[in-house]
Amino acid sequence: MRFNYKARSRDGKIEVGSIEAYSKEAAVSLLQKYNIFVTQVDEVSQKKSFFKNISIENKVSKKDLAIFFRQLAVMMESQVPVVQSLQSLAAETKKKSFKKSIADVAKLVEEGIPFSQALLVHADTFSGFYVSLVKSGEASGKIAPALYSISGHLEREYEVSSQVKQALIYPLFLVLVLFFVIGIVVTQIVPKIEDLVRDTGNSLSPFATAMINFYKFIGEYWWFLFLVFFIIFVAIFLYFRTEQGKKEYDNISLKIPFIGDFLKKVFLIRFASNISTLLIAGVSINNALEITKDTVDNDAYKNVISDVEKKVSEGERLSFAMASHSAYFPSFVLQIIRVGEATGKLDKILIDVVSFYEKEIKRSIDLFSRLLEPIMILVLGGIVTMLAISVLSSIYGAIGVI
Repeated sequence: MRFNYKARSRDGKIEVGSIEAYSKEAAVSLLQKYNIFVTQVDEVSQKKSFFKNISIENKVSKKDLAIFFRQLAVMMESQVPVVQSLQSLAAETKKKSFKKSIADVAKLVEEGIPFSQALLVHADTFSGFYVSLVKSGEASGKIAPALYSISGHLEREYEVSSQVKQALIYPLFLVLVLFFVIGIVVTQIVPKIEDLVRDTGNSLSPFATAMINFYKFIGEYWWFLFLVFFIIFVAIFLYFRTEQGKKEYDNISLKIPFIGDFLKKVFLIRFASNISTLLIAGVSINNALEITKDTVDNDAYKNVISDVEKKVSEGERLSFAMASHSAYFPSFVLQIIRVGEATGKLDKILIDVVSFYEKEIKRSIDLFSRLLEPIMILVLGGIVTMLAISVLSSIYGAIGVI
């Protein structure tokens, strides 16, 4: 987030400017490092650009961040100064936006600002989750282990998202094959059949006539159909980007059969992994829940975690607070957390939850692929069969006249 500020320097001069930070408090903290007295800080409302948000080239992925934090951990473990480490990593980074973020952080650290505070300047790249772990590492003098924890956490998330993307490749491939087959029929076969039938003067069967007319319609008005589908897609996409639309999408997606269960497993992995990583780093359970709430991108789970955090802050145990949301947290998870609370090993036992659901997701993806393959083949085969019947019946009818 960007904030406009008004401040007074040590010699009494008024200074105005803007600064990027994770929160208003973080912006004030950063400005105080420059020995100025902050009198006013206001958040700048930023309009989201559609094309900026779909930019792929400069988007910093979880893989990029995982590599960055792991390399930084290795360098700091080898006693390389943090500024020198950051400058070296910035020089090696190819993505311009990420390179600039790292270089800015290196510059702030060189000026004497703590590493954790410097990361807040680019909160869009380095979330509060990473900042909290780095801050914990700075306080304990174990910055390298904290960076390794961040890297390990990001690698787990990247692995899960990669499995999800991999599961979508096969059905997309089959859909492309289907469009390719229909395109060949519409542009190459149907016109030749029409010419053949016209030359022989043969009358086609109602089915063949309907199919050929359908192909002709697609061939002549494909641009109109494409435009309609494109407008519908963009309208739905833009609606789901609104605050109300995102809330509806987040709630509806969790209720879709199979897909909803799959998404819940993904969110449970993120929840357990985030909490475990933060607890191991020494962050309190209340702060861990607050940070995790901000890193979850599903509105339904965000509200649930917020309610759990509120109850825990009032003195309720985590397992009891989560039990009131049984639709989002299975009894298996609640039992595991109760054991962790009883043994004082909640941070470690949550890793078992992560491992269990990672295997469950892999099984779900394998099952999805096994079920989807015959279904898509039957659908594709049925459509191709209808194409073949309509084409062949037209050809046989025309030959019969000759």
